[in-house]
Order: sequence, then structure tokens, then C-alpha cells
Amino acid sequence: MKQQVVILGSTGSIGVNTLDVMAMHPELFQVFALTASTSVDALFAQCQQFHPVFAVMADADSGRALQQRCASADLTVQVLWGAQAIADMAAHPDVSTVMAAIVGAAGLAPCMEAARTGKRLLLANKEALVVGGQLFMDAVKAGGATLLPIDSEHSAIFQSLPDDSETWLERVDKIILTASGGPFRTRAPETLHAVTPQEACAHPNWVMGRKISVDSATMMNKALEVIEAKFLFGLEPRQIEVVIHPQSVIHSMVQYVDHSVVAQLGTPDMRGPIAYGLSWPARIRSGAQALDFTQMAGLTFEPFSSQAHLQRYPGLSLAWRVLEAQAGSPAVLNAANEVAVDAFLNGKIRFDQIHRLNLETLECVTFATPTSLNALLELDLESRSVAQGIAGRLGR
Repeated sequence: MKQQVVILGSTGSIGVNTLDVMAMHPELFQVFALTASTSVDALFAQCQQFHPVFAVMADADSGRALQQRCASADLTVQVLWGAQAIADMAAHPDVSTVMAAIVGAAGLAPCMEAARTGKRLLLANKEALVVGGQLFMDAVKAGGATLLPIDSEHSAIFQSLPDDSETWLERVDKIILTASGGPFRTRAPETLHAVTPQEACAHPNWVMGRKISVDSATMMNKALEVIEAKFLFGLEPRQIEVVIHPQSVIHSMVQYVDHSVVAQLGTPDMRGPIAYGLSWPARIRSGAQALDFTQMAGLTFEPFSSQAHLQRYPGLSLAWRVLEAQAGSPAVLNAANEVAVDAFLNGKIRFDQIHRLNLETLECVTFATPTSLNALLELDLESRSVAQGIAGRLGR
């Protein structure tokens, strides 16, 4: 039978690439539902091409606009809107697979629903796990869900680990997450105050959305990936290392206790990990180009711990700080960073103030350890409020 697939965030880069892979394999996959925030035109075009059963917008105005467009085109798709409708799609009994590609903490609730109802959950939304932490992993276990990482780094780790997940921890020394270093890897740290949003979004290797592109420029994406790796793979924070690898060919590595290293390589194309997640444990064509080793000038690596990199990417060290702190601290960091990136993209703070805003928010927010989804969402809202106040002060 075909996998019935819901794509949460279908108009973003991960969603578009997922549809591209699925279109190559119509015998394997069927689009059941697509969701988007406010991109009515893009979602309408996807409805015309893929004919989902449901299409869901985040708000009523966008939903009504899409509904009118679909009715005018005689499309039979059912159009819904609102956060609850998005969560309902993730938990729908006819759905087998959920691609979680909503950017930010907004993806946590539908991811929890997919976990609770035992779906095959392809996790491209790193913030859902960063915010949800152990509560999210407990929901995956309780619901019997299959959790497959789609971030290129975590997919690489997953592919480099042995199949017997019950015992591999005894054999793993550490994992090594690679980072491209983004667009400012060689830029003088003292000039970063003048960075524009256009410069920050010009990633040298990957085609990504604006938010994750800025995160790559600050390497906060790697901080979130360190946190994500801790929960995905059950590691201690000290067992997670980051190295800068500008070519983005080795996507990440596992070092075993005998000091042998297993790595996963590929071209920088998200269709690779997406295809692996859709087809696991099998493999299917992804559309990504094959590596040509004869054309590689070389693979290089740089320590994150160099003085210049510590100045360029001060936010990366916050990952280990929040993992050693009170449970819920990663949620505070994630909320602060979402506010900081939005403020930067909208010209309210400078690029070099993103880290300051994140750090001050961590120092200002006090909370009890969250024990439920509602408590996490309340902590997220409180942290955003504090971060927005700090952004207003920094922007003056």
C-alpha cells in the first residue's frame, strides 16, 4: 500500500523537496494533506499538482482565501485552517507518515500529536525536539512512533549507527556534527556588526529558508542540533562534538570506542536525507547528484574552539550550557533565538546582537521544570515576551 503522507510546512524548502522526492515515486507515496502558514499562492499551486485530500492554512484569512481559490478551480480538496486543524492532520487515522517541516516552536504541538498516535515521523523541525526534549521523546515511546531525523547531520548520524539501537551506546565514543561555517567563516569578527539580512541569508552551500540561513550564519543552528542530538541519540553532552567542514560533503560522523570512525557523505542536497526518511529501511532514488570524488579539491576541517571562531559564533557554546542547566532551558534559548532572528531580519537589532539577546533572555527567565506540553508552551510564550522586551531595548 502507498504511504499516506502529511507534510507540515509544505511550502518551505523541506516541504518542496519532499514533494519533489515523492513525485519521483508515485507508486510508493500519496499526498494526504499539506499545510502552510500564510503562503496561499504556493499552497494552491501544490494542491493543483498533488491533489491532497486536505489543505490547511495557519489562520482563517489565509484559509478562506485558499478555499475560494480551490473552489474556483474545481479542486475537491478540503480546506481547513487553524493550529488545531494542523495538529489533527498529524494525528489523522488514515495517515501513516508525517513530514514535520514547520519552522520553529510552532511545530511542537503537531509533532507531539504525530508521536502520540504512532506515526512514522520525519523530523525536520529541530525546534520541536529542542523545546519538547524528554517530554517529546517520551511521547514517541509511548505512542510507538518511528522517529526518523531529516536534518542532514542527524540523518548522517542515524545512517552511521548500527541497527541494534539497544546496545550501540556501549560502542559509541562520541558523535561529530559537521558545520559549514556559513557565509562568515573567514570574515573578520569585528566587522559582523555591519552584516545585512541579505548577506546572512546567502549560504555558500545550502538552499534554505531565511530563518535557518541566519541560524547557520550565527551557528545557532548547530547549537540547536547539539541539543537535538542529545535527545535523539541518548548521549551525554560531552559526547557531542562540532567541527567546521566548509565543503559540506561529510554530513556527520560517529566515532566508536575503538576510535574507528563511520561517516556519511553526499552532495549538499536535502533530498538525500528526505528520501532516506521516506523509504527507511530501504533506499530509493532521491534526485540528488552523486559525489564525484575525482573532482574534489579536498576536504578540510577547522576546530570550533579556535579564537576567531569563538568570536564569530559565540552562541554555539550555549548548547552545552543549557543541556547542563535546568530542564526547559533549551526551550528558553530556542524562543529567544526565534525572536532575535526575526528582529534582525526586520532591522530591529544588529546581527552581532543576536547572541546578546539570547544570553540575556537565558539569564532573565526563571521557571519551574515543565512537566507537560502546556507548561512548555507557557514557558515558550514567557521567554518570547522577555526576549521581545530585550530586543526593543537593544534596538533603541
